[in-house]
Formats: sequence, C-alpha cells, structure tokens
Amino acid sequence: MNIKQIVIAAILILFGYIFNSSYAQTDRNVVKIKVYNSLDKVYAGSEFKLAIKADITEGWHINSNKPHDDFLIPTKVTIDSTKGFKLKEVIYPNAQDVKLSFSDKPLSVWEGAIYFGAVAEASNDLKPGNYYLPIEVEYQSCNNQTCLPPATAKDTLTIEIVSNSEAISEINKDIFNNIVIPNSSSVQNNESNSSISSILEHSGILLSLLFIFIGGLALNLTPCVYPLIPITIGFFGGQSEGSTKKLFFMGSFFVIGMAITYSVIGVVTALSGAVFGSLLQNPIVIIFIVLVFIVLSLSMFGVYEFQLPNSIVAKAGGAKSGYFGAFFMGLTMGIVAAPCIGPFVLGLVTYVAAKADPYYGFLMFFVLALGLGLPYLVLAVFSGKIKKLPKAGEWMEAVKHIFGFILIGMAIYFLLPLLPKSFSGYLLPAFMILTAVYLLLFEKYGNKIKGFRIFKIVFSIIIFGVAVYSLIPSQKGEIDWKPYTANTSLASLNSSKGMIIDFYADWCIPCKELDASTFRDPKVVRTAKDFLTFKANMTKSLSPEVEALRNKYNIVGVPTVLIVNSKGEEVKRITGYVDANEFLKILDKVE
Repeated sequence: MNIKQIVIAAILILFGYIFNSSYAQTDRNVVKIKVYNSLDKVYAGSEFKLAIKADITEGWHINSNKPHDDFLIPTKVTIDSTKGFKLKEVIYPNAQDVKLSFSDKPLSVWEGAIYFGAVAEASNDLKPGNYYLPIEVEYQSCNNQTCLPPATAKDTLTIEIVSNSEAISEINKDIFNNIVIPNSSSVQNNESNSSISSILEHSGILLSLLFIFIGGLALNLTPCVYPLIPITIGFFGGQSEGSTKKLFFMGSFFVIGMAITYSVIGVVTALSGAVFGSLLQNPIVIIFIVLVFIVLSLSMFGVYEFQLPNSIVAKAGGAKSGYFGAFFMGLTMGIVAAPCIGPFVLGLVTYVAAKADPYYGFLMFFVLALGLGLPYLVLAVFSGKIKKLPKAGEWMEAVKHIFGFILIGMAIYFLLPLLPKSFSGYLLPAFMILTAVYLLLFEKYGNKIKGFRIFKIVFSIIIFGVAVYSLIPSQKGEIDWKPYTANTSLASLNSSKGMIIDFYADWCIPCKELDASTFRDPKVVRTAKDFLTFKANMTKSLSPEVEALRNKYNIVGVPTVLIVNSKGEEVKRITGYVDANEFLKILDKVE
C-alpha cells in the first residue's frame, strides 16, 4: 500500500464518520443478514451447510471478499468457534466491478440481495439438545461519495443436535438453490467437484456443453459400462443383415433413447438429492430391465422380430425392423449406465442441483449422455462388419444365439439383488455352464465353417471356466467388514489408525469390482487391519435410515469410500473404482 492509498483510505473513513454520523446513529447496519441451515437436525461430529442471505441497503454496496485495492476492507464470514462448531469453508458469491467517483479504477463489490454459502462442522462431544450459533458478516459499506467505518451484521442460528439413531431431513431447499456448495466434507476432497462447478459457472454455454460432452466420453472408461459393450455388439450384430446406413440410424435411436433416460434420471436425482442411480433399487425398475433383456434375447432366437407400423416404415424409406427395439433398448441402457458415478458427475449433479433449473439440467445431462452414447453408435456400425466376414449362412444364426444368451445373462445379473443371497450366488454361474454345454453339444449352426467352430469352442470353454472359477470359494483374505449402524461414531476410534466406511449398493457394479479386486488384495487387507472398517448399505436409498445416512455424510453416489483419521476427521473421499495400489497410497498417507 502506497502513501496515496493510505491517505485516501483515511480521508474516506474520516469523512464517513462525520458526514454519515446521523445515518450511523439511526441505522448503522447497511447490511442485514438471515442465516439458514440445510438440515432440520444435526449429528454430533457431522457437517452441515449454511446459507447466509445478506440484504444491502439500496444505494450502498459492500466490498467483496477480494477487493481490488489493498486499503479496502474485505467482507468476511465468521462463526463463534467456542460454541462447539467450526467453519470449514465459505463460498462467496461472484462480485461485480463498479466504477465510483472516488476511485481511479473499478471496485469489486456486492449490491442488493446476495447469498453466502458455508460448510460447518459440529464437534464430536456435543450432547443432544439445542445450541445457539452466532454468525457474523464483517464488512465495509460505501456509496458513490464516501465509505462508512467497518461494521458487523449478526444473526444467531438455533441448531438441534440429535443422536445418530434419529432421522434428519433437508430443509430450506429454495434458499440453497441460490448457492453452489460442495457435497463432500472438506475442501481438499472436493477439488474436482468445485472445479467443475467453477468451470461451468465461468464458461459460456457452448464451452460448458463441449466440456460436458468430453466428460461423457470419459465415463466410458468407468467399470460399470463394461457390460454394455457385449450387449450393444450383440443387439446390433444380431440384426446387421441391412446396410451400414441402417445400422447408423439404429445406433442413433439407441443413443437418443439412452440420452433421454439418462437426462431424466440425472435431473430428478440432482434436484431431489437422492443417491445417483437409486432407481435400480426399485424392484419394479429392476423387473422392467430384466423383461427388456429377455424380450430382446427372444428376438435373437427368432421368436419374433421388432417391426415398426407399416405407415412409419414407409415414411422411413422402407426401413425394416430394429428402430423401435434400438430406441427401447437405449432407454433401458440409460438406467443401467446411471450408477456409473464418478467425480465428474458428482460435480455436475452439484451444479445442476444449485441451479434448480430443470430445462438447464436436462440440457446438461442430455449432452453428457450424448458423449456417453457416442462410442455405442460406433459399436453399432462396427457390429455389422461381424456378419460380413464370410458370406451369409447358418453361422449367423449361431451368432444370434450367442448374443441372445449374453442378453439373458445380463437379465439374470440385474435380477440378483431381488433374490436371496444364499441362492443368487449360484444362479449366474449355473446359467453360464448350461450355456457353454448347449453351445458345445447342441448348437449345430456354423459347425461346417472351421474358423467359426473353433471360435465357438473356445468361447464356450472360456465361459465354462469363468463360471466354475466363480463357484470356487476364494482363498484370498478379505477385509473384516462390520455393518455400519446408526450407533457407529467417528469418535469411537480407540487405538486404531482411523476408519474406512464403504458406502455400497447391491445394484452398483463398481462396488462389486472394489470388493472383488481392491478389497481382496493381500496388501490392502493387511493395511486395513489398522483401521476400523464398516460397510454402509445404500441399496434401499429411499428408506428413512439410508436417507439419514446420506444426509449425514453427504453421499451423492455409490461407491463412496470415506477415509477417516484417528482424530475423527475425514481425510479422503473416494468416488468410483480405484485399484489396490491407489487405495494403498491413500491409506499410507493417513496419520
């Protein structure tokens, strides 16, 4: 700060004391604030969101949290940390640059009604009861002629602390829709979410949509889309007698169906705050998906053929069956793809939820789904080449049958969460064994073509081997998981190094991949012995117990793995699949 700036600041403040003394005596507070909680109740040791609405008197402004000149006093949000609460993060609104008569350059200020967001944490040792939390906004106000001395606006929030067994609910959603507040517990663990929100907030609509489209393409690298690849090739490969043009339009219908479903699921989930992909815990939805797979598989066995009404077929230039089936299958695949949650989608969900604009949200998720579905359009066109290797013949019927078995296998896979666990673990392997036996002994189509016969034998042996292997009890050790209950507390760490909480759902494919590989790695199992390890079942995400758990830990999607240190502080939040090496690196950093 140079001498000129110091003199200007002193003159402005002194002039403010004298010229505005009458104003200061009648109503010194240019700013009035009202504080809102995001939850009706709060658990001890948990985090919650605050929204602070500040009304600035007309004709006045206050400096932003980062004013352009050093001599201007920034606005700051604080709480009384002696009351058992601490402030972990403050989200300030975007400021505007305003040119005033006493300044050589525009100032960074706020005017009118603005909203601050904050993430606060309740202490672990708070007992159930009501607590009063004072919140202050320190500011300096100015008009076009002068600046008033620094002042403080205050409000007190009543917070009810309850035991972990009680359900909590979100409140004041209309207020929080004005603020983008990260869902994770700490700033460090939310760099991806907040950065995505920041990118979208400061980019134009076209750049934002391009960014989201690329993100959709990247989602194809997540584990739970793997089953979609053989299904897609199977469906289109089984109907590829037509031209590449026909396959392209069928693939387009498939992508549009996926985009519509994914958009609706994404927007509804974002605005409701439910666990992303929770539709797959609804038995009706699961049965619907199973029936779709079975219906599609029957067409592979020649039971029927998809065909549009003749009038539509004529308008489409004589296109035959497949368009309706492709669109219908795309609708289903959108639901299947929904649980592929990752940091990118978490950030987008947070952003859309804050916007609270269903049209804007639909557009965002529609473009995301277009990026997700584009590779499947390529697969649809490519699948037609499978039939063009040799000339058409009986072997094509065998290809259809193989793809039909794949679709039935997927139907069984999605049906498993509805079946008793004592029985469900054997159903899919048994089906795979029966399929392999049928293809080897009873499927005669294509046996006259030596190359295809070899392929069929090798394929059958592989699925037979995988099925038998899956029935063999695993010799690998596994983490000693305990079920998470309402009485589990982050404070009950005793002498352990920390705590691992795995939030999973029965319909979540990446959750199963974590269990099968990462959590069974010998090094991970040994390292995890130093931690308390809990599994939190989020399958029935609409139940009050899971809703309370979701609100307590701000769980947006599964899998989510929380790593907590010995002090009860969350140090890392993992969303999506990570391999054993990456998981070990995270655990090794916990102190």
